[in-house]
Amino acid sequence: MKTLLLLLTIVSIYQLQAQNNRMADGGGAYNMNQEYTECLSNEQRLIIRQQLNENINYLKSEGKINNNNSINGGNPVHPLFVWPVTKSVAAPYNNVWSISNHVDHNPNFPNALQDWNCGNRTYDTNGGYNHQGLDIFTWPFTLYQMDNNQAVVVAAADGIILLKSNGNFDRSCAFNNNNWNAVYIQHADGSESWYGHLKNGSLTTKIPGDFIAAGEYVGIVGSSGNSTAPHLHFEVYNSSGGLVDTYNGPCNSWSASNDTWWQNQKPYLDPKINAVLSHSAPPQFNSCPTTEVPNINNSFSNGSNVVLAIYLADQLANTSVNMVLRRPDNSIQSNWNFSLVNQFSASWWYWTFPAFEMTQQGIYQFTATYQGSSVTHNFMYGNLSVAENEITKFSITPNPARESFTIDFNDNSVIENVSLFDMLGKAVFQSNSSEKTISIAGLSKGVYSVKIVTQEGSFSSKIVKQ
Repeated sequence: MKTLLLLLTIVSIYQLQAQNNRMADGGGAYNMNQEYTECLSNEQRLIIRQQLNENINYLKSEGKINNNNSINGGNPVHPLFVWPVTKSVAAPYNNVWSISNHVDHNPNFPNALQDWNCGNRTYDTNGGYNHQGLDIFTWPFTLYQMDNNQAVVVAAADGIILLKSNGNFDRSCAFNNNNWNAVYIQHADGSESWYGHLKNGSLTTKIPGDFIAAGEYVGIVGSSGNSTAPHLHFEVYNSSGGLVDTYNGPCNSWSASNDTWWQNQKPYLDPKINAVLSHSAPPQFNSCPTTEVPNINNSFSNGSNVVLAIYLADQLANTSVNMVLRRPDNSIQSNWNFSLVNQFSASWWYWTFPAFEMTQQGIYQFTATYQGSSVTHNFMYGNLSVAENEITKFSITPNPARESFTIDFNDNSVIENVSLFDMLGKAVFQSNSSEKTISIAGLSKGVYSVKIVTQEGSFSSKIVKQ
C-alpha cells in the first residue's frame, strides 16, 4: 500500500511539473545568414535606372504612361501600400516573415546607424553604402520556404510594370556581384517600388506595360543577387526620384517621405507567432545553401514521441508564451508558461512529449498564446480503425488542411459525391461531382467526417480543418 501511495505521489509530482514547469528541450534565436553588403552596386543601380528610363520612354510612346511619368493621368498623392509579403495557400504556418533591416538615415559610415524609429535596425558598409530599403526575411525554414514557394511577394499598390529581371542564380549565401531577379512597378503618382532578390523563374508572367493590382502576385522570395539568405529587398522612390522610407517616425525627417506610405503601418517591434507545428524529430537548420529539414509531421503512430514547437517573430525580452496541449477528449494534458529572456528578430523553441504521455488516440490540439494572440495546431495520434479511415483504398492530403484537401484513390475509382459532417452529425458540405479537390475554406476549425461515394460503394474518413 505504501509503495502504491509513493508511486501515485511521484506521478502527481511529475504531472504537476509537466503542467507548470516544462522547460524547452531546445531552440533559441534564429540568426539570418546576414552579411552586411550592398544589395546593389552603384554600377548595377546605374544600369537599372537606364533600363527603367528606356522602358518609361517606350511606354510613353505607347500611351501607357503620360508625359508626367505617371499612369491614369497622374495622381499627386502617393500610394498607401499593402504589405508586400504573404504566405501561400499551402504554407502550414500562421505567418512567413520578419524584418531584419530598415532604411539607414545616418549618411555616415561605418556603423553609424539610425532607422526611422531612432534605432539601429539597419546597416551600412565600410565602402559607404547606407541601406536603401526594407529587408523582409522568411521565417521559419527560409530555404525550405523558397524551395516550396511558400512566401509570396505581391504588389504593394496598383501600378504598371516597368521592368523585369529574371534568369539569375537565386541561392546566394555570401557577398557576390551577381545580378538579382526583380520586378519594378510605377504607381499612379509616378513613384516606383522595387522588389528584389526574387526566386529564379518565379516572376509574374505579366510584361512591362501591363497593369498590376495591389496584392497581386509578383514572385517568390528568394536569394538572388548580392544576398546572403532568402529575403525581399523592398525599395521605393517618389515621383521625383528621391529615395523613400515608407515608415513615419521620429527619425524620418526626409522631405521625400516624412509621412507613412502604408495603409496600416506595422509597429517597430511586431511580436507574433509565425508557426505552431508538430514534428517527428527536432528540425534541422542547415547552413546555406543546404535546405532545412523541418521534420513536420501531423500524424503519429502509437508508440511515437511527439515534438511540439513554436516559431516567433520579434520575440520580446522579459515576456512569456503560454502553451496548452489538449487530448482528443478535450481534457488538458499540459498547460505551461515559458519565459522569454532575450529579444530576438526570430526564435524557435521545442518540447518533446514521450510516447507514454500520449495516453489517448485521436486529434490533439496544441495552442500557443503570445502577446494576446493564439494559434492552434491539430495533429493525429494513434491508428484510426478501418471504419474510420480505409487508408488502403484512398488517401486524403493534406490532413490537417487549411483551405482544401484532395482525395486520391489507389485504383480507378470515380467519385460520385462527397459529404462532410461535423462532430454532431450535421451535414456541412456536399458535392455531387467527380471533383477530387474539396474546398473547406468556409468551414470552422475542427474535425469533420468525410463520406465518399463511388460506384463500388461508400467510404469514410476524417479531415482536420486548421
